[in-house]
Amino acid sequence: MRKISLLVMLFGILLLLAACGSEEKVETDEKNVLEQLQKAGKVKVGFANEKPYAYEDDDGELKGAAVEIAKQVLHNLGIKEVEGHLSDFGNLIPGLNAGKFDLITAGMAITPDRCKNAAFGEPEIQYGEGLIVATGNPMNLRSYKDVADNPDIKIAVMSGATEIDFLLREGVAENQIMKVPDIPASFSAVESGRAHATTGTEMTIKMALESANKDKLEFVNDFEQPKIEGNPSFGAAAFRIDNVELREAYNAELTKLKKEGKIAALIEPSGFSAEMNVVDVDLTTASICSGENY
Repeated sequence: MRKISLLVMLFGILLLLAACGSEEKVETDEKNVLEQLQKAGKVKVGFANEKPYAYEDDDGELKGAAVEIAKQVLHNLGIKEVEGHLSDFGNLIPGLNAGKFDLITAGMAITPDRCKNAAFGEPEIQYGEGLIVATGNPMNLRSYKDVADNPDIKIAVMSGATEIDFLLREGVAENQIMKVPDIPASFSAVESGRAHATTGTEMTIKMALESANKDKLEFVNDFEQPKIEGNPSFGAAAFRIDNVELREAYNAELTKLKKEGKIAALIEPSGFSAEMNVVDVDLTTASICSGENY
């Protein structure tokens, strides 16, 4: 009887602790996220180590065009410290929704599918696609159509990237696409001969090539941009869907920067240009998510 009574008592204590823990979680969740971040003066951002959008330099400092925009916006909101949390690109949205970071700043392209799982800020930057092949371009690849026309071609692509959808819509078969965790892995696949090419946003793979094995790889300068929905892509910060106030405050400060013409100065040090990469101030995320401007 004593054992049973003891077990009952322990079970009761566990229930009480669980209830207390549950109440604390609810209380925390109900607090204003923006106010919490402003009070702490620090925000956690998810990124995928993808130059020139968001990456860690040799000193461990968070850099890149998307980072510079986010830093300026957040600074204007009274949040001075930006703490980077590295993640595989395909895990950024799941990590955001799991609470591992407060927002994503990775130049992530806004797509109707992604809009179902994350709330994007207004568009910050626009960009096209690029192709990397083995030196000499032995398979004569200059477009996604060229890949589609030869079923023996394998192309390495970072998991979760929009390029996978672009390739499929251009007629490339699923078994031709080799999904890899990051850009270095995609380059390695081409260098080793496991893939004939890799693709990504133009600036990303151009910059990555600068520190790769240039004797074995080359950028296709006459690459034909796919004429499909979603290209060019529009990158933006992304938030949890229920963090409405944080997103709206971010958008308000971002819009000010756009109207004041300050975006170019933030992205040009990362290799972007005002002519090619600055987004029209009238373009909205809502129109991209709906498919109207995708």
